[in-house]
Amino acid sequence: MHLDIYTIVFFAIAVVIFVRLYGVLGQKNGSERPPFRLPDDADDGTAGNDNVIPMPRAGDAPRRDPVAPSAEEAPTADTPAETPLSAALRLIASADRSFDPVRFVDGAKIAYEMIVTAYAKGDRKMLKSLLSKEVMESFGRGLDERDQRGEKVDFTFVGLDRTEIVEAASTDGVARITVRFAAKVISVTRTADGTVVDGDASKLTDLVDVWTFAREMKASDPNWRLVETRAVA
Repeated sequence: MHLDIYTIVFFAIAVVIFVRLYGVLGQKNGSERPPFRLPDDADDGTAGNDNVIPMPRAGDAPRRDPVAPSAEEAPTADTPAETPLSAALRLIASADRSFDPVRFVDGAKIAYEMIVTAYAKGDRKMLKSLLSKEVMESFGRGLDERDQRGEKVDFTFVGLDRTEIVEAASTDGVARITVRFAAKVISVTRTADGTVVDGDASKLTDLVDVWTFAREMKASDPNWRLVETRAVA
């Protein structure tokens, strides 16, 4: 009998803890404000190779194509029809045999977390190593404005809900791939005296961003360059 009572008590405690954790990390209503807005900017994808974002190469793993079957496969009732996106990715892969969409997305996820975290912390050195010159200038202006207001951001990257390639194109030997990121973060913006001006440390915030990466397909450098960022309201 004593064992049954203790079991019930411990179970009740576990339920209470779970409910409290869910209240902090498990809820969203779609109306949360972003903790900061990454500047929207773009270039033509032809800048120098000094500021780039590394993406894993396909040679480290078997090639995989999540978008459409290979050209040799005959269509079946279960095979999705070719789309403009899958056709564009095939074109990029035919010109650059190191390209693998799945591993590209893996690299884009890493780059996204590094960049949004660096921006929140005001880590200009890290940003400069990851962004093209034009995008860095735009981000730098945003950081300057935040510094002028005397604000600091306490930031935690919780994770990505979804990452997907939404557009792809190949023009004049330059491949451009646009990726949509849906992430969860915890962020609080404070003034110099500690006053909270935005965010809530007990709630998750949803970030949705659409970023475009570019690479010259014939270049020996395997890196992709971040050439455009835009937030989705």
